[in-house]
Amino acid sequence: MTDNDPMNLIRVARENGASAVAEPLDLGARVRELRKARDWTLEQAAKQAGLARSTLSKIENGQMSPTYDALRKLAVGLNISVPQLFTPPSKAQVNGRMAVARNGHEPVQITTTYEHALLAEALTTKKMLPYRARIRARSMDEFDGWVRHDGEEFLYVLTGQIRLYTEFYEPLEMKRGDSAYYDATMGHNVVSVSAEDATILWVTSLT
Repeated sequence: MTDNDPMNLIRVARENGASAVAEPLDLGARVRELRKARDWTLEQAAKQAGLARSTLSKIENGQMSPTYDALRKLAVGLNISVPQLFTPPSKAQVNGRMAVARNGHEPVQITTTYEHALLAEALTTKKMLPYRARIRARSMDEFDGWVRHDGEEFLYVLTGQIRLYTEFYEPLEMKRGDSAYYDATMGHNVVSVSAEDATILWVTSLT
């Protein structure tokens, strides 16, 4: 799997360890569903995302694997976070449900700056999007601008040390056990400052 090939999501092993697995989400279909939910044409969506119409068409039809920069632009244009691009669409509310994610068996999406392991990926109509992230970035120069999206976000440092950059606050050094809760519409980026890649738990609100 390469940094610029985020469509190759690792299949998820079920809790009982049987051979049945969940199929990776079709990113192209997901982007099309999000676009149509907003009643946007290809031209309108491409303009919102700052992408060429032909590029968006190829993404929707599975004819190209978008780079992280293209994913970020799509997320910004759709006003969601990058991981939400890989979250199944909502269906009717279901009560009394649970999802278990076994360590090392979560769907993973790798970029040049982050490696996201999606948690509770099988559940639809979630109000929160939890995911574990390995922080690959070491400098703000590795990002193409701020990450921002609707909702609120909770960050908890699992291993290593990070620096949390936000649009309206001074950079914040954080170590294992530290946490932050912030408005995700405020620009934010995270880099590792420890020798090894840091890992964090991120929880993003979906409503």
